[in-house]
Amino acid sequence: MGRRKRGQPVHGWVIVDKPSGISSAQAVATVRRVFDAAKAGHAGTLDPLATGILPVALGEATKTVPFVMDATKDYDFTIQWGEARSTDDREGAVTATSDVRPDVDAIRTATRNFVGEIEQVPPIYSAVKVDGERAYDLARSGEAVELDARRINILDFDLAEVIDADHARFRVSSGKGAYMRALARDLAISLGTVGHIVALRRLRVGPFLESAAISLDSLAVLMHNPAALEHLRPVETALDGIPALALSGPEANTLRNGQGIPVFRAMDRERFGHLRDGDTVYALDGETPVAIARIDGGAIRPVRVLNL
Repeated sequence: MGRRKRGQPVHGWVIVDKPSGISSAQAVATVRRVFDAAKAGHAGTLDPLATGILPVALGEATKTVPFVMDATKDYDFTIQWGEARSTDDREGAVTATSDVRPDVDAIRTATRNFVGEIEQVPPIYSAVKVDGERAYDLARSGEAVELDARRINILDFDLAEVIDADHARFRVSSGKGAYMRALARDLAISLGTVGHIVALRRLRVGPFLESAAISLDSLAVLMHNPAALEHLRPVETALDGIPALALSGPEANTLRNGQGIPVFRAMDRERFGHLRDGDTVYALDGETPVAIARIDGGAIRPVRVLNL
């Protein structure tokens, strides 16, 4: 006899408000158990210290994760001046100290220098791979870790509040791949001091907002309860920024079978004439998403078929 498949075919997104003190993987495992889902993943790791929005994909929604990973994100974090730490947050060992405390004008001037496309070296305690190994694994084993700078995009970086001489709170909107711990570290250095993050909260990930989230504790109470389905968002929620394209039944079946649909025939121009080579769309059969597709060589070609 074949092995029984574990879990149920549950498809959609759950917007979790992750508490501090657990990993993203632990949060995903809880969501998976609540829904008894066969497949689960998340769109963007949050450090154990961090709280806030963790979009969890179930079933076919996992195929849309890259579109959320590429989305902009909003954060709120607090820096403590005067101490550098090995992890660039409060959980690491102190590696340097400074008596310098920046004033409000200096902070506001410095944040402007970090807006736009900038070079950022990720924290050594991060998931970046070095010769196939995670940087945090190498750092924890005592190995020296050197990471290359990468281009990131900071859309907004604002001082929200000076709490006291040692602490200031910030709001940031960023593109993919930006580390808030590294941003805090580099801001402090630019101000002639050192610093680390003591509190970090993610407020938004692409279309997923804080106002739509459910706390992990509240969700866990609904373990195997049909009421949990009220917190399941449609698969296509992740495709909010991609044009939808309505297809006929036969066309949808063609995409489901992995084949392309011509779009530049005379008979197709009224429906598809606005599309250009290289465009990405998500195809619909009625209200059911069929595939994420790309316009290529005069045809709609499936990139990821959604089996819904």
